Amino acid sequence: MSRASCLFQLCQIPSTNLLLRSSKLPRGLYVIPGWKIYPTLYFCKSLQTTTYEVVNGSYVPTTQTKQEKETKDKSLAKLDTVGAFQKLPMVMPSVDILHSALRKAKRVLPTKGIANIAKRERNRGAKQLDALMKELAISLRMYLESFPKKKYLHPYERSLIELTLGDGNYEEVLGKVDALRKKVVSVGKEHASFCAKSLTKREAEERLSEGMKKIEEIFSQDAKVVDDLLHIAKTLRAMPVVDLETPTLCLVGAPNVGKSSLVRTLSTGKPEVCNYPFTTRGILMGHIVLNYQTFQVTDTPGLLKRCDEDRNNLEKLTLAVLSHLPTAILYVHDLTGECGSSPSEQFVIYKEIKERFGDHLWLDVVSKCDLFQNSPVVFITDNDDPGHVELARYRKLGPDGAIHVSVKTEEGLSELKVKVHELLTLQMDKISEKSNQENLVIS
Repeated sequence: MSRASCLFQLCQIPSTNLLLRSSKLPRGLYVIPGWKIYPTLYFCKSLQTTTYEVVNGSYVPTTQTKQEKETKDKSLAKLDTVGAFQKLPMVMPSVDILHSALRKAKRVLPTKGIANIAKRERNRGAKQLDALMKELAISLRMYLESFPKKKYLHPYERSLIELTLGDGNYEEVLGKVDALRKKVVSVGKEHASFCAKSLTKREAEERLSEGMKKIEEIFSQDAKVVDDLLHIAKTLRAMPVVDLETPTLCLVGAPNVGKSSLVRTLSTGKPEVCNYPFTTRGILMGHIVLNYQTFQVTDTPGLLKRCDEDRNNLEKLTLAVLSHLPTAILYVHDLTGECGSSPSEQFVIYKEIKERFGDHLWLDVVSKCDLFQNSPVVFITDNDDPGHVELARYRKLGPDGAIHVSVKTEEGLSELKVKVHELLTLQMDKISEKSNQENLVIS
């Protein structure tokens, strides 16, 4: 028997038989004299999948339940991070996509060496229709693959999509783009097949022209979804990037209490500052550099006294930041009555947010203290209950330990910057501790 045949029969033997002496090998095995059988050189069809652990110097198989395996896989999974919006592709306007595809398709030439005119023409027509279909379909598919699925995004970015685009709008647009891609592919293949079956040159030219017009018509009918995707990409890329590893200070409070003015004072952020509520229409980012360390500062839309079901998307955006991002809170109070929310209303909002997000590092600031010399405005909504001692004290001085500042006169700003630096240093330690715990779990 040849050596190759011997090797083939050798590979069919179960691994346990390789440990037998040659006299006990199964019938039909031919061993060439001088050959030796080494178990370590044996190639088997099935692979060993049992894991082992060392016990008293010996290898003992370990048992791992399905639940333990799933837990381990989850712990090894990559943690959610933000920044997916900055990786979105540059979506071309639908008109440009169509014109580019038509231009490239018309430059396609027939296969060389076809002498028959009719065959050459139908070959050219089929290739051009196929090229037009592919140019359009590939562009749409590339966009679909580049836009992340919402379920894989960080919770903060999922909230941004829902609050800025509307619930379900993101998935709806992507679904329509995919439907358009499938429709273009179907129509393109159909007309390319028709053109390939043409019997004469004239028939091939007519079917080519008809197919081009049909594909263009199909794409143009639903081209708006591509422009909608372009708008989504622009909107999401404009969202500020929050680095989860960098300590972040989030300014919170009622509308028009002076949050944006403090952001301009404390950081490089330049939010719009106006004397009317809800000037801040989204999340605005800035950076603080203190003692050669860089920190983040975010300005958020103001909160009103109402339940979550009645809040607008701007207020929900603020709650999303506090819920999903590791931030320290700088809560701003305005007791002068200029902001439009009475101290009593601000007190209720403050107590609610403090109770809900009490696990965050916290610093209270009373703004516009230069106006305290004037008598505060008394609102009809103010609670004048003399028995409410905490509210009475709040209306005069704000929360316990609050820093009184004035951007106009710069009163208290130096103390505020020192306190902010201490707060962000603690936030840095908190982030580092959490990161070390996560790495310990993974390892």
